Amino acid sequence: QVQLVESGGGLVQPGGSLRLSCVGSGISVGPYGMTWYRQAAGKQRESVAIIPSSGELFSGLTTTYADSVKGRFSISRDNTKNTVYLQMNNLKPEDTAVYYCNVRRGGIDYWGQGTQVTVSS
Repeated sequence: QVQLVESGGGLVQPGGSLRLSCVGSGISVGPYGMTWYRQAAGKQRESVAIIPSSGELFSGLTTTYADSVKGRFSISRDNTKNTVYLQMNNLKPEDTAVYYCNVRRGGIDYWGQGTQVTVSS
């Protein structure tokens, strides 16, 4: 059974940083592209950052980011820990949302339960 568990959210002041983690079980995160999404209250879920599979990275594909987070967020993967990270710097109030990680395997989308990030003074 595939499970993704996010952690690392919380309350932070504008300009602060957080690092989110997404740990996989029942699936190895290395062979798959992994995506961080977020959903703010009353808004649609949006893709924030994508990291290709380890093989695709080796072949030259790169990580991609939503324009709103470019230069501030960084997605990475530690295959030894079966974990994907989202480093978020210079956070802004508009980054407030529930953050989810996602993997698609065999045509099925798997989601974690989400972690709340609130940016407020």
